[in-house]
Amino acid sequence: MAKHPVPKKKTSKGRTSRRYAEFKNSVIKRLNNTVRLENCPTCATPKLLHKVCASCGTYKGKQIINKSKEIEKITKIKA
Repeated sequence: MAKHPVPKKKTSKGRTSRRYAEFKNSVIKRLNNTVRLENCPTCATPKLLHKVCASCGTYKGKQIINKSKEIEKITKIKA
């Protein structure tokens, strides 16, 4: 059987916490770059980049989803 590698010295608590802190910071940086938000130019609510605004239904200054029709549909279903 082969011998397993064994560390020559015990790693101190400070070194362990520094290593963990660096890992934690890299994960936070990675997550910050994945989700990008911007304010909608028409209603000023936060929305995802390159997506239609969920509150007003506009994208690049054009009306894509008519929110008034959706509200009418919901009221008809309730009645």
